[in-house]
Formats: sequence, C-alpha cells, structure tokens
Amino acid sequence: MASNSSSSHVRDFFQAHRGLFVSFIVLLVFGFTALAIYELTTEVSYDEVIEALVSTSWSSIALAVFFTGLSFAALVGYDLNALTYIGRKLPPVPVAMTAFSAYAVGNTAGFGALSGGAIRFRGYSRLGLSPEDIGRVIAFVTFAFGIGLLSVTALACLVTAPRVGQIIGVSDTAIRVIALVIIVGLSILVFIGRDGRTISIGKVHLRLPDSRTSSQQFLVTALDIAASASVLYVLLPQTNIGWPSFLAIYATAVGAGVLSHVPAGLGVFETIIVAALGNTVDIDQVLGSLVLYRVIYHVLPLLIATLFVIFLEARQLSKHPVASTLRKLEFRLAPLLLSAFALIAGAMLVLSSVTPTPDSNLNFLGSYMPLPLVESAHFLSSIIGILLFVSARGLAQRLDGAWWTAVLCTALGLLFSLLKALALFEAVFLTVLLAGLLLSARQFNRPASMLRQALTPPWIVAMLILVAAATTILFFVYREVDYSRDLWWRFEFSAEAPRGLRAMLGIAIVAAVVSIFSLLRPAVKRSDLSTAEELTQATNIAMAQDFADANLVRMGDKRLMFSTSGNAFIMYGIQGRSWIALFDPIGPSDEIAELVWRFVEEARTGGGRAVFYQISPDLLAYCTDAGMRAFRLGELAVVDLAGFELKGSRLAGLRQAINKGVREGLEFEMLPPDEVANQLEALRAVSDSWLDEHNTREKTFSLGAFRDDYVLSQPVGILRKEGQIVAFATLAVTDTKQEGTVDLMRFAPDAPKGSMDFLFVRIMEHLRDAGFKEFNLGMAPLSGMAQREAAPAWDRIGSVIFEHGERFYNFKGLKAFKSKFHPRWEPRYLAVSGIGPAVAMMDATLLIGGGLRGVVGK
Repeated sequence: MASNSSSSHVRDFFQAHRGLFVSFIVLLVFGFTALAIYELTTEVSYDEVIEALVSTSWSSIALAVFFTGLSFAALVGYDLNALTYIGRKLPPVPVAMTAFSAYAVGNTAGFGALSGGAIRFRGYSRLGLSPEDIGRVIAFVTFAFGIGLLSVTALACLVTAPRVGQIIGVSDTAIRVIALVIIVGLSILVFIGRDGRTISIGKVHLRLPDSRTSSQQFLVTALDIAASASVLYVLLPQTNIGWPSFLAIYATAVGAGVLSHVPAGLGVFETIIVAALGNTVDIDQVLGSLVLYRVIYHVLPLLIATLFVIFLEARQLSKHPVASTLRKLEFRLAPLLLSAFALIAGAMLVLSSVTPTPDSNLNFLGSYMPLPLVESAHFLSSIIGILLFVSARGLAQRLDGAWWTAVLCTALGLLFSLLKALALFEAVFLTVLLAGLLLSARQFNRPASMLRQALTPPWIVAMLILVAAATTILFFVYREVDYSRDLWWRFEFSAEAPRGLRAMLGIAIVAAVVSIFSLLRPAVKRSDLSTAEELTQATNIAMAQDFADANLVRMGDKRLMFSTSGNAFIMYGIQGRSWIALFDPIGPSDEIAELVWRFVEEARTGGGRAVFYQISPDLLAYCTDAGMRAFRLGELAVVDLAGFELKGSRLAGLRQAINKGVREGLEFEMLPPDEVANQLEALRAVSDSWLDEHNTREKTFSLGAFRDDYVLSQPVGILRKEGQIVAFATLAVTDTKQEGTVDLMRFAPDAPKGSMDFLFVRIMEHLRDAGFKEFNLGMAPLSGMAQREAAPAWDRIGSVIFEHGERFYNFKGLKAFKSKFHPRWEPRYLAVSGIGPAVAMMDATLLIGGGLRGVVGK
C-alpha cells in the first residue's frame, strides 16, 4: 500500500512538473548533439566551410529553390486533404496562404503542431471553421506527416538497404526486416480503415481515413519528403551516394529532429547528416550545404510569407472576394509571421557576433571607422540579438511593449550590422523586418510591459539553445586559437577571436538574467474588490447587452476589470493562484481583445494564472492569442421563444405537466422588482426550507445567492398554492430583450411534484409574450464530450464521468430535464494559462462553494 502511494506521489510530481522535465531533456539532447558535432568536425576549419559555401553553383541554388517550392506546394496538400477528411470546403487561395504560413513558421520555430497549429487556428477561424474542426485539421496533418515519414523511410530503406547499412554500420538484412515490419503494419492500418472505419485503442476512438484519402495523403507526403530531400541533395557536391539512399538518410534525420523536440531539430538533423555522409563527402562541404539548406528551406519561405504580409499592408487591395479574404488572413497571420521573422533575425545577430568578418570588409571599415565604434557595434549587436529573440514571444501575442522593443532592436541592429561588418545580407533582412513591424503597428495594440513578461520554460530552453549554439560555433571557428586571459583585452581590427569572446560573454549574461528573472515568480498580489460605483457602472453595461447571465455582477462578490473606455468589463474571482474570469467579457465586441489581454497580464503580474470559465466559442480565438488552452466544459441549452408553444406532440410532456399543475391548484405570478419587497420574507422562508431540505449552503460566483439586494434587483416568478408561495425563481433579463434566464430556483418541501416544469414553462411563456427572443436554460456540465477521434484526455475523462458519475452529481438528469424543452445546444469551454484543467476546475469549484469548508461541509 505504501509502495503504491509512493509511486503515485512520484507520478503526480512528474506530471505537475512535466514542462520543466521536457525542457531540461530537450536542452540536454541539444547539448550532447552540439558536442557530437564539435567532435565530428575536429579536422574541419571554418575557412574550409565558407569556401565550400561560396563554391556552390548558382544552378544548384536555383534547383534547391525550385524543390523548396515543390515541397511547400505538397505541404499545402496536407491541409487540403485534412479539410476533405473532416468534410469542410474552404476557398483554396486563403487555405494555401494559411498552410504556407503555418509551415514556414513551424519549420523555422519548431514545435510545428503548436507554432503551426496557432497559425491554423487564427487563419481558419477567420474562414469559418469551428475550434473542434481546426483541432481535427491539426491532428490530421500531424498524424499524416508522422505516418507518411515513417512509410517513405521504410520504403527507401527497403530498396537501398545495402547502401544504407554500409553508411550507418548495420546489416542490410536487419534494415530490410525492420522496413518490412513497418510497411506491413502500415498496410494493415490502411486496409482496416479502407471504408473510413473507426478503431478503438483503449478508451481512444480514432476514425481512420478511407482508401482514397490515405492514397492521396501518401502521394502528398512522398512528394513533400522527396522534394525537401532534393533541396539538400542538389546542394551537396558530387557524391557516390545515390538519391534513394540519401532519401532514407534524410527522412531518418528529419524524424530524429522532430522526436528530439529541439526547435527545428537544430543540431540533431545536422549531426545525423554529417555522421552518415562524413565518410563519403568532405565534412566541410556537408556543413556548407547544410547552412545553405537551412537558409533556402527554412528562412526563404518565412521571408516570402512576411513580404506578402508587408505587400498586403502597404497596398489597399480591391474588393474582390479573394482579396478581401486575404486581408482578413493578413490581420490574423502578421503577428505570428513577424514573430518568427524576429526569432530568426535575433538568432542571426547572435550567431554573426561569434563568426569572423571578411577581411575585405574589415579593411574597408579600418579605413573609415574608429576601432572603438566597430568594437562597440559588434558587442551591442550581440546583446540586441538576444533581446530581439526574446521580444519575438511578445510579438506573437501582439503586445505593444514587444513591438516597441522589436522596432528599437531592429533599427539598432540594422545600424550596427553596417558599422561592425558591412553585413549587407543582415541589413536587408533587418530592413524587411523593420518595414513589416512599422506597417503592422496597429495590430500590436495590447498594452503590456516587456519587463512584466515571464518567459515559459520552452522559451527559456529555446534561448539557451541559441546561446549553446553560439558557443559551439565560437569554439569551432576559433579552434586553432590558443586561449589566454590576454585575449579578453585585445582590441584590434584583426583580433576576431577576442571580439567574439566578448560578444559571447554579453550574450550569456543577458540570457542568464532573463532566465533568472522569468524563473523567479513575483509574489501573489490581490486586486481590490469592486466598489459600489463600479458595481453600478457594470450593471448599466450589463443591462445594455444581450447576455442575461451578466446580471450575476449584481451579487457584488466578484472583482471587476473595466476596459480603457469603461464600456466593457470582466468579472472574476481569485482562488489560490487562479484568477478565474466568469463568462466572456461583457460589453462591445471591439473591446474584448483588449480586456482578455489585460486580464491575462494582470494575473501574471499578480503572481497568478488566468482562467476563463464557461466561455463561448467566440472567445476561443482571443484566448489562443493569449497563449491559453481551451477545454470543453459542457453544453448550454438555449430555447427559441418565438417558436415555443405547447401545441402538438413535440412538447406533450410539458403540456401534461401544466395541466397537472393547474389541477393541483398551482398559480403563477410574475413579480416586478418594485413588488418583490412585499414578498421578501415569504421567499426567504421557501429558500431556507430548500437549503435545509438539501442539506447545503449558498453558492456564489457563478450562481446567485439569496441576498436581499440581489433578489430585489430583478423580477421574480412565483408559484402559489392555496395562496401560499411554494416555489420561486429569480429572473435575469436585460433591456435588449434578446435573452432571459433563471438564476435562483427554490421550492418548499411540500411543493407538488412537477412544480419545476410548471414554473419554467410559465416563465418562458411570460418572457415570450413580453417580446424576449431566447431563454437560457443554463449549462449541462460535461455534456457533449464524446470520445471522438483525437479527443484529448480531458474530453475522454469528462465523458466517462458524465456516463457513470450520477452518484456524485446529476449529470444525465440535468441534461434530460433541459432536453424536455428541445433547446439548441451550444458548447461552453474552460480556458487556462500555465496549468492543467483539473487544477483550474478545482479552484473554480472552491470559489463557487466558498472555499474548502463550503465544498466539503454544509
């Protein structure tokens, strides 16, 4: 028993700190990879690599660019196939733009499912796809790439086993056996799913693509991998390794890079290529080809995507439907593209600071520039590089502080790139970035200070990988230089190694400071409770909106955060370190984005984590922009009052409940707010008896409580029997008459059975006759969380609880009651930042129940 408890604690500990452990492992993998590359290149000099790089023919470069275009055309096919798989049809041009941008960012920044997935979410949400559909597209392209890569590698190895075995030192028989096992396994999978069959693996249900989709996807993947492999193959010098053998090596290197979780597989991919080809091709030539490959296949597509966004910003397009759609995509994609561009620009400045400047450039600078200016520009350029790298995270989140930081760093980096080395390529690259930032300035409108941004572990690891890469390159370039303390103090135009050492020291210090600052969390700071004036302001805003549940602000138990204009607000509570916002922001839609970001920023500043509870699908895009993850909570039932009538067989059960209530003497009355005070004590008696009967206490936050000021603020529907009030429900309505709902529902113990149905029907009829359009029946928790394909663990657990958790909560009964009214079901979500959904739900439960005592006690 003790052993099980101990293993459970260890498992929980690892699960709670999974992000840190994964980040540490990624950093460790890159460290070993950097060491391996350093050892593999002991006989190679930096000058030989540059010579090999320069000697690459323009025809080879042109071919590499052609194959890059072919590969990205195939990558767009992944998304088109995914849309066919989920049964959705979208305009091909915007889909191609979104897919191209997703792969340009994903290939460069790494973590393709996340970075590319974020682009798809932003792009496809503008094209009308639901969050569930976008999630299925991302799952399809990720799964299809992995399966396709495995199948292409196996087929290539099957054909070229002797050659591949000779290169990697494994027998051709073993390679063929492994390849055959993989091919047979994948063939069985394709055969099973030939009709789009769903298979179950434990509690996971997965709908396999049919034969047509599978065959199309295999061809797309084969074209993609073949084309991308050809990019590197044509850049390599003449070699006796055939293209099929190289394809197997390339696919293996790509797969290892993906599995390593190192951003863009940096170092891991290069190590495998160098190790495999080092015996047949000069390593200096391989390294030169790899540098060109990274520039052409990774940087060039990102540059093209960014230039396209700049073109859209600089020129007003016509009102053609395609142009209009692209404008919408540009608004969504520009921040992510500029973020990835800034990431590359920052890395470029860092890496250039530890590599020598061409002698011709140094001689020119020596004739016109004083040495202190060149030294200062070189050192400051490296610092700017790491700051620009860090600001890339804020650019993806559209923070104004990140934009200002990036603009300043890019402008200074552009100046210093000319002063330190006449680096024209760097200058052009930074000019493009600066133009994109300036033209897209209006999109970075979320107020946030860069000094208040704490980097997450993955970003810290990415930054440390950059530092490790710069260190490795520094020692590779100056391998022949004898290290001594005097190097630090040598200031000469020809003293390249000392200049690189000083730059490396500056980079390391800045990276260490940023990392330590991010890891040291600020102390928890509570925001102030709302004042009476703020409650009045919020109530007035709520009454002018369509959302009836916004009236919960009248409880006065929540904190309030208003937009800059004061026309919108978020109501939230704090439990532990969770800042939990209730519902979507209340107010005009054009102020929602600002409020979401302010809330997330305030939570971080206060040492907390942001949570949005019971939010609609409309808010998911804003939460994704803020780096939050969404999890389904259940479904909201909404009744169309215009068509609500008890005639016919559809609502026969409710009609019978009304007739039964009339026979038992039930009488309905709607009390306006000014008449509720006369019946307040009678309502209190019913409420107290209901609480005693159910052995419970008042809930708060997402539910109303029987407080005099709250009950008196809205209409109340009551049921009488023989003149005595036996049941009541407080209504929540707004001045727009778009929606009405019920909050407090209390019944006396002697109320006739079926009184709830009677009360709801009468309230809905009253609201319908008063001109209201919809009635909000409230949420059915965990409803609609079926175990669909690629369903996350949260959905699968929720569906199990919904099916078998009646002992703890009436999940099915609540869904069945609301279903009597034949409502329209709308999904509701939980969005979390930096924590798992279970922790957020626990904090929300404690907040609603009034703390631990309220949850476990009466």
